[in-house]
Amino acid sequence: MPFRCWRRIRLAPGVTLNLSKSTASLSLGPRGAKYTISPRGNRATAGLPGTGLFYTVHDRQRAGRGGGVPTPKVPQRDRLKLGFFQRLMTSAEERRFIDGIRALNDGDQDAALAALEEARDLPDAAWMAGMIRLRREELDRAKAHFQQALGRPDDLGKLFEKYEIAAQASLPVTPDLFAHVLPRERGTRLALVEIAQLEGRHVDALAHVERLLEIDPSDPVVLLSFAELALDTPDDRAVMDRVVRATAHVENETPVDTAILLYRGKALAALGLADAAIDVLTLANRRRKDRPYALLHQIRYDRAVLFHETGQRARARREFQRIYAADPEFEDVPERLGITR
Repeated sequence: MPFRCWRRIRLAPGVTLNLSKSTASLSLGPRGAKYTISPRGNRATAGLPGTGLFYTVHDRQRAGRGGGVPTPKVPQRDRLKLGFFQRLMTSAEERRFIDGIRALNDGDQDAALAALEEARDLPDAAWMAGMIRLRREELDRAKAHFQQALGRPDDLGKLFEKYEIAAQASLPVTPDLFAHVLPRERGTRLALVEIAQLEGRHVDALAHVERLLEIDPSDPVVLLSFAELALDTPDDRAVMDRVVRATAHVENETPVDTAILLYRGKALAALGLADAAIDVLTLANRRRKDRPYALLHQIRYDRAVLFHETGQRARARREFQRIYAADPEFEDVPERLGITR
């Protein structure tokens, strides 16, 4: 998940941390833990201490035979307790998986990792261990866990579902945008894409993205990953053409769309289609609400460069001046304006 639209952002230190051991209810709880009541049931969300992960527990209330009386709620921690007979029927690996999740819930990351790695033949255990290793920036071990989890992609998420725990990791698209990934093939491959990029393995990263495009060619996060990887080779006209074709349907609805349009504009410029690139960058610049400033500056910078290259020097200078006023250190804007540092 190249997730570094305009600046290179390291994934692991930026993994979000939603941390709270206290109980919360409604939307009034402390930051990092929230209990929400909805028509589909109650949902408690809390962080896994020190991991940058969080999970959601759904309390499904079902009417009893008498009609309208919900069954008693099972406390969140009790979902991870196995009774005597249940333990007899549960495999040793599954018990260690549960021990690992309980340890995470208690804030003991080392014990959690030890238990999860003992159960790593279970895809969900391998996935969670991979996320913890990724958070620790132990990329080789994280990669090994994710690859093991992909050995049985159809089983990813089944144990979490069994114990009614919705595990989810938040990974930075940018410093301001986050993608939330689940223990599924998509989320696992996105993590592997980022690891491959951090290690400089462009071909491996692209291979994972190609598989993700097969799964869902319209997934905006995957499109962003593909477009950014492709722009590592701007002289490859076939690849630039593919970026343009793959992003033809994108409209500027979300911040991720805005980032995709930036790369679409870059691809058009690489193909020598400066006027078309300017049009796309202008479209990208029209929506500013909730867009990170650095992304907007990059869009305006690239458009200013194209104005300059197409002889529109006055328009280019106005754009550079606006960028300089907002961020005097951005790219080479001071030099372009003749300002010495």
